[in-house]
Amino acid sequence: MMMGVAVMAVMAQISERKSVLTSGTTAREELSQNPWLAGSNYLDYDRQLPDFNYTPAPEGYVPFYMSHYGRHGSRWLIGENDYERVIRPMRLARKEGKLTREGQETLRRLELFNKTTYKRLGDLTTVGERQHHGIGRRMAEHFPEIFKSPDVPIDARSTTVNRCILSMVAECEELMAANPTAHIHNDVSDALQYYLNQEREGKVKENAGKGDRVSREFNRNHTHPQRLMVVLFNDAQWVADSVNANRLMNQLFEVAINMQSHDDAPDLLHLFTADEIYDMWRIQNVGWYQNYGPSPYTNSIMPFSQANLLENIIQTADTCVALQKPQATLRFGHEVCVMPLACLLELDNCGAVVEDMEKLDEQWRNYRIFPMACNIQLIFYRPEKGKGQILMKALLNEREVSLPVDTDTYPYYRWRDVRKYWTQKLRRFKD
Repeated sequence: MMMGVAVMAVMAQISERKSVLTSGTTAREELSQNPWLAGSNYLDYDRQLPDFNYTPAPEGYVPFYMSHYGRHGSRWLIGENDYERVIRPMRLARKEGKLTREGQETLRRLELFNKTTYKRLGDLTTVGERQHHGIGRRMAEHFPEIFKSPDVPIDARSTTVNRCILSMVAECEELMAANPTAHIHNDVSDALQYYLNQEREGKVKENAGKGDRVSREFNRNHTHPQRLMVVLFNDAQWVADSVNANRLMNQLFEVAINMQSHDDAPDLLHLFTADEIYDMWRIQNVGWYQNYGPSPYTNSIMPFSQANLLENIIQTADTCVALQKPQATLRFGHEVCVMPLACLLELDNCGAVVEDMEKLDEQWRNYRIFPMACNIQLIFYRPEKGKGQILMKALLNEREVSLPVDTDTYPYYRWRDVRKYWTQKLRRFKD
């Protein structure tokens, strides 16, 4: 491994890049500028696109392989009661004359939108399809050496969920349009689930419940529905007797924030103040950190739910690196895979271990990791002439990110160093 002054300088740059969460804008400031970020895993991918000002590859190096895992695009809410559970108490209030004018208008909008959800729960929306068309188009534009290479083989695999399959189709359509000679192989099967959508097992399953207490306590301390109930209902005693205010606030916020998954959807976010939006997001941030992130309350074990996926990434890369021919491996699944995988790979701040949940958003923000259509792209580079080390860089949602090994060519790393680090990490987990 090359060390010295150059390495120290580059590592200082990486450290500075990683400290953006503590030295740059706060989460509250970012949410003030773009309240849709509070959607966490419901965030519309296209509302947070980077400027794509990528660092040029080291002289003489060209990209030849992409290894990818991506989440499906924006969707309707999944649960059968996700919309109805908000509408039911408001219908009761309307029947008993307990809705304010704002409450009546909110219910009208909810009932009108609810009609569009019939047999659509969990389906990919047009917004989600558009996200993946954009990602596929940019893949070909940013890495033509791979995707516009004659007869390039592209292996694309998806979980068996329709929204994931359609997301894969959208990206592959763009890649085929960019290169009609590409050989795209699509595969969808339960046989792929063990790494595309791995179930929790072993040590991960044993630790899964340990963060629930922390999440529940944080939720109780940061849900303040009193003002919202006054906005919606005209009888405080009736609300106290008939409505679970905390629950209704959380459920209404979920519906409101996911409206960004639809074109021409009703605006319900205006019902919440900036402070409430910030609190609702912080509740989700803590919850996702406990369930899928490197929380010390779960012994930082939850990211290893994606051990099979990381093994597949390494093993497939070994084969493709040996061939050193243009090709791509595309995998499509869910945010419950992208989130822990990003933490397992330690992309930028994703692997941060934070004790104090009141300060979590200073170091770890879920909306930077797993919006709708979130993706991790690992790009491999080889010397165009002669022999040399294989380099790689990682993109999280198409942004260059740091990796947990030394380099003197950031954001490019020696694949052998990264592979060794990840392999040893997996071995320690299994031992």
